[in-house]
Amino acid sequence: MSADSVQSEVAAAIHKALEIAKKSNLLQCQIPAQIILERPKNRDHGDYATSIALTLAKQANLQPRVIAQVIIDSMNSNNLLAPAGISKTEIAGPGFINITLATASQAAIIPKIISAGKEYGSSNLLVGKKINLEFVSANPTGPLHLGHTRWAAVGDSLGRVLSAAGAEVTREFYVNDRGNQMDLFGASIRAAALNQPRPEAGYHGEYIEDLANQIQKSNPDLVNLPESESIAAFRDAGYKLQLAQQNKVLDNFGTHFDVWFSEKALYENNFFDHSLSKLKAQGHVYELEGAIWLRTTDFGDDKDRVMIKSDGSFAYFASDSAYYMSKRERGFNLCIYMLGADHHGYVGRIKAIAACAGDDKDKDVEILIGQMVKIIEGGEEIKLSKRAGTIITLEELVEKVGKDAARYTLIRFPTDTPMVMDVDLLRKNTNENPVYYVQYAHARICAVLRNAKDYGINYGIKSFNPELLVHERERELIGLLAEFPRVVSAAAQAREPHRVARYIEDLASQYHRFYNDCRVLPLGDEKPTELNSARATLCLATAQVISNGLDLLGVSAPEKM
Repeated sequence: MSADSVQSEVAAAIHKALEIAKKSNLLQCQIPAQIILERPKNRDHGDYATSIALTLAKQANLQPRVIAQVIIDSMNSNNLLAPAGISKTEIAGPGFINITLATASQAAIIPKIISAGKEYGSSNLLVGKKINLEFVSANPTGPLHLGHTRWAAVGDSLGRVLSAAGAEVTREFYVNDRGNQMDLFGASIRAAALNQPRPEAGYHGEYIEDLANQIQKSNPDLVNLPESESIAAFRDAGYKLQLAQQNKVLDNFGTHFDVWFSEKALYENNFFDHSLSKLKAQGHVYELEGAIWLRTTDFGDDKDRVMIKSDGSFAYFASDSAYYMSKRERGFNLCIYMLGADHHGYVGRIKAIAACAGDDKDKDVEILIGQMVKIIEGGEEIKLSKRAGTIITLEELVEKVGKDAARYTLIRFPTDTPMVMDVDLLRKNTNENPVYYVQYAHARICAVLRNAKDYGINYGIKSFNPELLVHERERELIGLLAEFPRVVSAAAQAREPHRVARYIEDLASQYHRFYNDCRVLPLGDEKPTELNSARATLCLATAQVISNGLDLLGVSAPEKM
């Protein structure tokens, strides 16, 4: 459902007025296909504003205020105001047109929100986009740390936002299950099982001992195998256990993947050879000093990349190129990679792979880089994890602040900037804590609606009289509710789910102002009125939007707190 139909009707009325003015030779210019409307920050300036007159001024060779007057006159003389629900238009500043809606027209969004329910905010913006969204993609050699945790929250939320915008999204976890790190992983577990020092470049932390103990219980004879066989056996057993642990931790965090893609699978059934032949056909593969190279410098990479080394072994870049080819052959028309700050150098090379494959590197592939996260507790940064031996794990973070607080906080900041999480703040049940503030607003509304039932107040679509909502706080709240579809669409387009979090914080704040100034429930022996009913219905719509926003973040909307 197109939930911003009121805005669409206003834009259509302005567009029609322009077309009529042009036919009447009052304007000589090209009419744009789309009229952009904005919400004025100052509500005294109306419900919507447009700068279309300023945009057309040069082309039409007229002053913007003159064009604005032509538009308003055309709307008045052709009866375009009332059908669009417009009660007043005025020219402001150099030529802005401010538009005020009739009360009933503005409030018409309320039954639409209630009717749409969980679908309110959805659109067809990205219909036809089949998106491969790859995120987290941790090595299966240890627990998920804070860098992974940020993407676990943001990636999942981005998937929800893209889906809400109509895209077909596949969430994918790329498992780096081949290479030297896997052998070091196996050697580290074996050393722990034998109570021997672990390899200098190996893996440390309590989890290695835990894995060794688990494997020993079910396979006590592995330590007796020849060393190379023993390492391989511990590697394979540890890999299965650690991957299952990552899956479980992510699942508990509310992050689920549709595909767990094994790097090793790229070399099965000769898929790499297949992808190499396709790259050769594009003319960007060459041989030098016994090695096979991809000429990525043709497309902006800082250097060409080796795919097969002179000794016949595969470079890591071989997997990168084959993996991209796999995604495209599986039918995805957009591949989004979500990588950590230490992978900034991958941006150019992945885009170059796409170009070498004959794709559009600016349209078919996107790389998002997430910056680091710091955790503060008691004024001090927490760096070490007893279990992981390095930085704090996802599990430890959730233990400290809870799933909702962790997810919300990680999502509410732009990912291209470093962030700090204050554990002490996130434990507070106060307005200082953003997730508490938003969840409390939802719970507060639910309490109001329970009380409304006790008072015998009927609310909902059938009981709603929009013309009664004339208070400034009511109009402000309704106006903000109408913005939600645009916020979701903008978040999807910009790949920035934090916009949703900031929006629902504003909505919670606006609701609290409304609640303080507009009495929803009768006082004392007062009998319920239609105004109480209309305000309760407005509360119901607000709760729905907050709930929908929290759901896009993968955060719960409690009815009681």
